[in-house]
Amino acid sequence: MKRKLEICCYTVESAILAEKAGADRIELCENYLEGGTTPSYGSIKSIIEKLKIPVNVIIRPRGGDFFYSELEFEIIKQDVEIAKQLSVNGVVIGFLTADGNIDIEKTQEIIELARPMEVTFHRAFDRCKEPFVALEQLIDLGIERILTSGQEQTAYEGVNLISELVKRVDNRIVIMPGSGVNDKNITELIEKTKALEFHSSAKTFIGSKMNYSDKAVSMGSNSIDENQIVSVDIEEIKKMKDILCSD
Repeated sequence: MKRKLEICCYTVESAILAEKAGADRIELCENYLEGGTTPSYGSIKSIIEKLKIPVNVIIRPRGGDFFYSELEFEIIKQDVEIAKQLSVNGVVIGFLTADGNIDIEKTQEIIELARPMEVTFHRAFDRCKEPFVALEQLIDLGIERILTSGQEQTAYEGVNLISELVKRVDNRIVIMPGSGVNDKNITELIEKTKALEFHSSAKTFIGSKMNYSDKAVSMGSNSIDENQIVSVDIEEIKKMKDILCSD
């Protein structure tokens, strides 16, 4: 079976670049510093009009944990409806209970609402208390895919758990390693995990086209230079694709 590369993109422009570089699928997010939140209506509409490869949209109303209030859940349902209306390929979701288990009720409700779109459970899985219990629950719910770093900061660090997850699923669900996946470690991840889909941001930063900048005024977090815009590294994507396509 063909291996696939999903690229996480935070702008429509970077998604266009990722497709040109050979990405098989895009995960569209906004707000890099929040770890990815739901993109705007305009961004989703634009990317669907401009790309030919499948686009999955993260549905996450805020950064932080994955235990959502009823108001937040209502927002999530409305965003799923918008994604469906715009004919995206799939949505990327994740709901946990306060004690660190899969919120089965909320997950099931969103799966039913989302169909016929496919549904990926994102790295909320890496915050689960019992990963193997969560795995079977998500399989029973009919989730297509789990994005995971093996409950470590990066997929490379979590390779042992990812490998065990792949063994246990026996093709019942896709286990997609993600977080820190790059052209330097993807060969080893392929060999050790036997996974068929991989997720990477291939992140890079490009300079702003502003000629003037008042550095005394900040518009957000100081953790990145506000004169830098998050994008994708085309050459890194090409290298990963070449590796994934090789025997």
